[in-house]
Amino acid sequence: MTSQTKNIFLESACFDPVYIRKTVRRHGLNTDASFRFERGTDPGMTVFALKRAAMMIRSVGGGKISSPVVDVCPEPIHPAQIDVNFKNIDRLIGNKIDRSIIKKILNSLEVVILKEDDQGMKLAIPTYRVDVTREADVIEEILRMYGYNNVIIDENISSVLSYSQKPDNHKLVNTISDYLTAVGFNEIMNNSLSKEVYYEKNPRAVSLFNPLSNDLNRLRTTLFFGGMESIAYNINRQRSNIQFYEFGNCYFFTEKAPDDNILNKYREELHLALFITGNRSDGNWIEKDKSSSYFELKSYVETIFHKLGFQNYNIEGTVTVHDIFNGGLTFRKEENEIAVLGIVNDRWLKFFDLKNPVFFADINWALLMNMLNIKPITFSDLPRFPEVKRDLSMLLEKTITFEEIRSLAFKTEKNLLKKVILFDVYEGKNIEKDKKSYAVSFILQDESKTLTDHQIEKIINNLAMAFEKQFGAQIRRS
Repeated sequence: MTSQTKNIFLESACFDPVYIRKTVRRHGLNTDASFRFERGTDPGMTVFALKRAAMMIRSVGGGKISSPVVDVCPEPIHPAQIDVNFKNIDRLIGNKIDRSIIKKILNSLEVVILKEDDQGMKLAIPTYRVDVTREADVIEEILRMYGYNNVIIDENISSVLSYSQKPDNHKLVNTISDYLTAVGFNEIMNNSLSKEVYYEKNPRAVSLFNPLSNDLNRLRTTLFFGGMESIAYNINRQRSNIQFYEFGNCYFFTEKAPDDNILNKYREELHLALFITGNRSDGNWIEKDKSSSYFELKSYVETIFHKLGFQNYNIEGTVTVHDIFNGGLTFRKEENEIAVLGIVNDRWLKFFDLKNPVFFADINWALLMNMLNIKPITFSDLPRFPEVKRDLSMLLEKTITFEEIRSLAFKTEKNLLKKVILFDVYEGKNIEKDKKSYAVSFILQDESKTLTDHQIEKIINNLAMAFEKQFGAQIRRS
């Protein structure tokens, strides 16, 4: 419009709030107009607003109205009709309000009562009340006008006996959280929505139909990426010694469902993630810096199992192959994968611009809870009879892990074997290139009597024979 403008065409429109909201999110453009229109406007105001604008131009600017108003509406807009039940009004408000007061309030809100009986009313809602679409919305308006302070609060106190399901997931989460916090971990909480770039080749990831943004368009299938973002954030702010833990839900999609119910294609699981990077302790005049290690993380995971009541000989550890690890370990119980841990590979360190090694563990908490048997806590005196320690030195293939040795030892001797300790590993001079030497201690104890030399010798012989048969070990006793 310029000073030479003579003819003006006025248009007044009512925009669909759903399309406005979707367009704003797709283009990332937030304006005052979008903020207003995405919340809904009164469609009955379009003609009135147009006439009002034309009248102001004529009265202020000396304009002349040259044509009648043309209203183009594809479908007539009618007031919304809602059925309201008197019993529901009394139930939601908590008091029985006189019916005449209710009708007076509705009339003051310009709500038309189309029909009324002893049970309730049929109402016509003004078109400008775009937020009133349900019976509960009408009851909320009645209570708002009636006054919240006028609702009488019953002074009676009711209570019921509560029964906590076993195992109590909330209590166990707090127990493990307290333990991790006590040993130096900090809890983090990340968004369940994640970036698409993390899951481009993951068919199990759940995509959002109407995402808030392109960076938040997938539901996470692992706590790994959120934890790595938190580590990068802290390191960029000169917090390099990090121990994090997070309890959070992960979400999975399965194309095939056992029945036609589409909801069965989706699954939600609670997981626990641990992250360690940087130094375990800073150096001083007594000792040097101590870097964090994979074995430190492994000890935390095994302690968590122990606190939940799982015994070491019930859990099997095997070498894991995973796209986020350079090397790691998978814990299984009864063929179920309950945890995986390892050293984050260079690809993801480079992706998050991290220089120091990161150690990550993912524990399937939901599966642990399903497998957990709550047993009563029992107390016993300290054993009166001594432990016996025997050592075996064995020459093994490099591919044999200590976890395999420990697992076989507990399978061979389930009653009297208490601990298996690896105290020396040697590779190099005087040993073949594909071999390594393990020195392992076995702690034996019978809490009811002193072990005899014959019993001890029999157990050690059985262990040695098992290692020779299973792993082809060459045994040297000490």
